[in-house]
Amino acid sequence: MGLRFKKGKRLLLTCIILLPLMLISLTPSETLAASDVNINLSGVRQEIRGFGGMNHPGWIGDLTGPQRDTAFGNNHNQLGFSILRIYVDANRNNWHREVATARRAIEHGALVIASPWNPPSDMIETFNRYGDRNAKRLRYDKYHAYAQHLNDFVAFMKNNGVDLYAISVQNEPDYAHDWTWWTPAEMLRFMRENAGSINTKVIAPESFQYLKNMSDPILNDPQALANLDILGAHTYGTRFSDFSYPLFKEKGAGKELWMTEVYYPNSHDNSGDLWPEALDVAYHIHHNLVDAEFQAYIWWYIRRQYGPMKEDGTISKRGYSMAHFSKFVRPGYVRVDATKNPDTNVYTSAYKGDGKVVIVAINRGTTPVNQNFVVDNGGISNVSRWITTGSSNLQPGTNLNVTGRNFWAHLPAQSVTTFVGDISN
Repeated sequence: MGLRFKKGKRLLLTCIILLPLMLISLTPSETLAASDVNINLSGVRQEIRGFGGMNHPGWIGDLTGPQRDTAFGNNHNQLGFSILRIYVDANRNNWHREVATARRAIEHGALVIASPWNPPSDMIETFNRYGDRNAKRLRYDKYHAYAQHLNDFVAFMKNNGVDLYAISVQNEPDYAHDWTWWTPAEMLRFMRENAGSINTKVIAPESFQYLKNMSDPILNDPQALANLDILGAHTYGTRFSDFSYPLFKEKGAGKELWMTEVYYPNSHDNSGDLWPEALDVAYHIHHNLVDAEFQAYIWWYIRRQYGPMKEDGTISKRGYSMAHFSKFVRPGYVRVDATKNPDTNVYTSAYKGDGKVVIVAINRGTTPVNQNFVVDNGGISNVSRWITTGSSNLQPGTNLNVTGRNFWAHLPAQSVTTFVGDISN
């Protein structure tokens, strides 16, 4: 009698202990993803050139030495940026301001590109643009001189230890209320007649909203297209449905496609650490890489209260969202086919390089998700992960158990997770 009582008591205690666990496993607060994430290692898309941001000493002051290392280094508490964008001042006496940070970025292995806002004052004329009689444009008789001005900047930087990867013709020629306007026809003329004389790769047209009317004429003109190396665009307010560019796919073979400036979702003061707002930076990068198939993603100011680095030089939540890509998807990696939206609020993309596969998974929902990942045309092993949530920044997670060619992973609510695994046959 006593023995049966003890056994019954132990059974009762076991049920009491297990019941909450059973309820937790069944709770609707955590769900299985609607579908698997299928990653096809043979489905190669675009090569990734890198991630980065703008340094503008003339407007907001230069990065300090430690801040340069935070931006372009790839160790702990560093962003791993691999692209620096700098300013081509209309006044050549100010060009020296760009040298120190550009040199340090190159020492870290980054590419450096440059964009002008205005030509020198003696090359500008005012005109009447829809009632604005003070609108500025490059004088039509100064196109050759302007190309030489850009070449002079290229030469100055090279003589000071900075070999520019590319230079732009004009920053946002179609949103130039405070700088120099260019029509599509004017941009086409420069690209056809003058861009070929520039002594580095040429970026154009850098439309503020990826408006295709600025770049269609270049793609449709064989000579202008021959002088174009990088089709650059900004994606301020660009709808994701407008990200694809069939004409570039048709005619842009051998050309690069870069997103050269943006901030997202806003530039509110001290918004860098707001969560889940900062999660939308990763969400925006996802669409830029997957839908637009850009090869580079470049933020506006590197150091700003709404940027990846705060004014005190520490990384913001927005910066950690970027770092889930920039630290792991390195220059030369290629994007591969992956299920981009396996669940209502889950967005995934995949990349390979250096014998590794990198998967970035974003859960914008308020419910955790258990997600299955399946790798095709190759195996995966030794999967590690890093997680950013409202309370953690690139927190290393436990290594995952891979069964065959798939693994399950928990995606916390309102989080971004980067998985890195070894590719095996």
